Amino acid sequence: MNKNSRMRLLGMIRKESWQILRDPSSISIAFVMPVVLLFLFGYGVSLDAKHIPVGIVIEQPDLASRSLADSFEHSGFFSPVFFNAIQDAELAFNEHRIGSVIWLRNNFSTNLLSGQQAPIAVIVNGVDSNQANITRGYIQGTWLAWLTLYAKAQGRSLSLPVELQQRVWFNAALSSRLFLVPGLIAIIMTLIGSLLTALVVAREWERGTMEALMVTPLHIAEMLVGKLIPYFVLGMGGMLFSVALAVWQFEVPLRGSFWLLLVCSALFMLVALLIGLLISIVSKNQFVAGQIAIIVTFLPAFILSGFLFDINSMPAPIQLVTYLVPARYFVAILQTLFLAGDVWPVILANMGALFLMLIFFFVLVWKKSRKRLE
Repeated sequence: MNKNSRMRLLGMIRKESWQILRDPSSISIAFVMPVVLLFLFGYGVSLDAKHIPVGIVIEQPDLASRSLADSFEHSGFFSPVFFNAIQDAELAFNEHRIGSVIWLRNNFSTNLLSGQQAPIAVIVNGVDSNQANITRGYIQGTWLAWLTLYAKAQGRSLSLPVELQQRVWFNAALSSRLFLVPGLIAIIMTLIGSLLTALVVAREWERGTMEALMVTPLHIAEMLVGKLIPYFVLGMGGMLFSVALAVWQFEVPLRGSFWLLLVCSALFMLVALLIGLLISIVSKNQFVAGQIAIIVTFLPAFILSGFLFDINSMPAPIQLVTYLVPARYFVAILQTLFLAGDVWPVILANMGALFLMLIFFFVLVWKKSRKRLE
């Protein structure tokens, strides 16, 4: 790069930097939006099943039935409401005041003490199938834990053909916040990278300043690099701010290398910037560019990246579509670095996919960018 080329590039970078400083929306997207999204998902959205409203019907209260009811009350997963008759519980169930019913009939304790079958009736609202499965599993787990303690209190051992010894790796507390916040950083960087640069070239066309750039000795490569560098710095600043909030505000552990996180984030940010720049070049209209950026980048990143919905549970054709979503690879990298550490097979495979996407979108942007009026 000769002296004249360097001066032109620095001039373009200075121009775009002043444009960012004069535009409050750019600063808001980079630094205010991450705070809003992180606090919304960190505190307002939870995938943890806690305080599930459940109705417990005890037709004949005694020591055994009360002990079982107490195990549900103190489990931390349920907020029990007690009834004396099944009709009252069904009424509350139909009015959506409770989501499930546990029915202990009047012969429950008698059959339990005599060694006979003591069935427990469980009614679960199946409208939300996912919540119904979670509730049913928690009820079975709470009941089994109580039965084990009850057998020990009676001086007996609960004989089961299989003993379950479970270990939870990487997220021992099973907190959904530790799962959501790292993935949310990918969503934030997708919005910052694609939405900001989607307006860059379109804004030049709308304001009529593109014609002025056309008559300058500025080369197309200098124009593209000069436009990308300020937004790259702005996006990486938003990323560092989001990581700081994740670690210190939401107490998400960063078990991997910070420098590796920085390199992976820079790679993904370049991909997002190129996608936004490509949208801006093609659309030449700020409103249209913004709408396309949200539809093409944000929605796929939110739905098809594994951030909220498990990719393996999706239909096979949709799983194939997810391979075209850059956020899929970055979400996997973030969740690995934050919760598991430097797991190189996972990180290198996803970095390789992002690098191929970087080359692909760079070639597209280069071919679509022509320093001429069209």
